Amino acid sequence: MNRLHGAIRSYDWGSHTVLAELTGRPSPSDRPEAELWLGAHPADPARVDDAASGVSLLDVISADPHGQLGEANAERFRGRLPFLLKVLAAEEPLSLQAHPNSMQAREGFERENANGVPLDSPARNYKDDNHKPELVVALTRFEALAGFRDVRRTVVLLRALGVAELDRCAEQLAAQADSSGVRALFTQWITGDEHSVTLIGDVVEACQRYLSTERDRVAWEFAAEAQTALDLGNRYPNDPGVLISLLLNRITLEPGEGLFLAAGNLHAYLRGVAVEIMASSDNVLRGGLTPKHVDVPELLKVLDFRPGSMPVVRADGDGRDNTRVYETPEREFELTRLQLDTSRSNASSSTANLAAGDPRIVFCTAGSTILSSPGASLELSAGQSAWLPASNPAVTLAPAQQRAQVFVATIGSG
Repeated sequence: MNRLHGAIRSYDWGSHTVLAELTGRPSPSDRPEAELWLGAHPADPARVDDAASGVSLLDVISADPHGQLGEANAERFRGRLPFLLKVLAAEEPLSLQAHPNSMQAREGFERENANGVPLDSPARNYKDDNHKPELVVALTRFEALAGFRDVRRTVVLLRALGVAELDRCAEQLAAQADSSGVRALFTQWITGDEHSVTLIGDVVEACQRYLSTERDRVAWEFAAEAQTALDLGNRYPNDPGVLISLLLNRITLEPGEGLFLAAGNLHAYLRGVAVEIMASSDNVLRGGLTPKHVDVPELLKVLDFRPGSMPVVRADGDGRDNTRVYETPEREFELTRLQLDTSRSNASSSTANLAAGDPRIVFCTAGSTILSSPGASLELSAGQSAWLPASNPAVTLAPAQQRAQVFVATIGSG
């Protein structure tokens, strides 16, 4: 096992304090820091042992894929680590975006290569040939838009805002209350003209009125949706993403709760700090709420317009008090949360065991933990991580003091 040093990614929506304080660096940082990457993606691989002079995890795995990943995993995933673990620190909303499935990613990557689009071009949609399903787990309260809301609820929301044009859109949607109706209204708004710009302004004013009017709790059921559209309209004037936000589920995750997003799911993370695990990809198709490259025709090719709720993913126990696994259908990744606590009467709550045979990234988010295996030990404080290759002996985790919270990322069993 080796200490792992993640790569910090700076984007406008990031925080000047969260990642700096988490990783023990001077705070506030000079630039907004949005993501901490813990993986072997070629765009920004983590480094093993030393942040400055250590070798990249990508090179470590490339030099010995069978020893690092395990023979079966190395064959199954072509010698690549199939997952990427991140920490997100969103101080402002992220772009309205979706990710492709495997076939779409391969086709798009090959097409852009054939067209000579440089990998580092701002206009590049496909940075690799992989899909990007993802699971986000909140470390703080985490706000998001994700998936198209049940049509009946959206019709009620549009009518509640008291805008004549929205009333017409509600009638249009009610007459075709399925994915085709959602697609038609989405396309109408996302590809809008000057008329849509006027509607955006009307919606922002309507949300302001809605929030300032005295209402009983039942009548004020869309306060979060109205506040979100108002905030987005103030931050991104005339952006069609303001209208699109009215079609999406507005979700609040409490610490420890998760949200799984399959390929094609339209979403925008709004604010909060979270651990995120995904298939190892950087393919993002944006539709708005960003100064970055937006490609609406390409986005329309990958979107899943089926309406419905987005269930919160809660970690399931496996019989041990301190171990909780976040279940997803993906074969590339699995995320487990360990709550280690020496104050509990149950002895199994104070330790956890990781069997040999699979590669793992261990990331401590609170307290500190000691990883022990025959002949070796490593202490991780909050914000620190470790790489455990498949060839590593079994590891026992215990809190260095009274409590520790640890996330363990590995390959899925699906």
